[in-house]
Amino acid sequence: MPKNYTELRQILQAKEQNLSHQLESIESRVLEEGVGYSNHMADAGSEVFEQGRNVGLRRQLTRSYEDVQRASKKFDDGTYGICESCGGIINTPRLEVLPAARYCITCATRLESRR
Repeated sequence: MPKNYTELRQILQAKEQNLSHQLESIESRVLEEGVGYSNHMADAGSEVFEQGRNVGLRRQLTRSYEDVQRASKKFDDGTYGICESCGGIINTPRLEVLPAARYCITCATRLESRR
């Protein structure tokens, strides 16, 4: 487990790099899938399913990548570890589990219950 913010920043940088590679990979797959045409209906159905799955995965990866970038920017701004809702401190154990956390546990729970 990370002991300080320096370690958390290193974790964020590694996550950002990993997500960037995953996005590049999924982008190339999505582009490749859009090129081919299938002669068989079952193959076409499988291709459509796979395309939908890849689009969903790309959306999820993009969201995660943006969260990590936002957290990295907060390090630069000096606001990392501060809850975006109440302005309180996000405790270190939460940041160790979710380094890109935007909210303290109290605010995150409150926001989740509204959904």
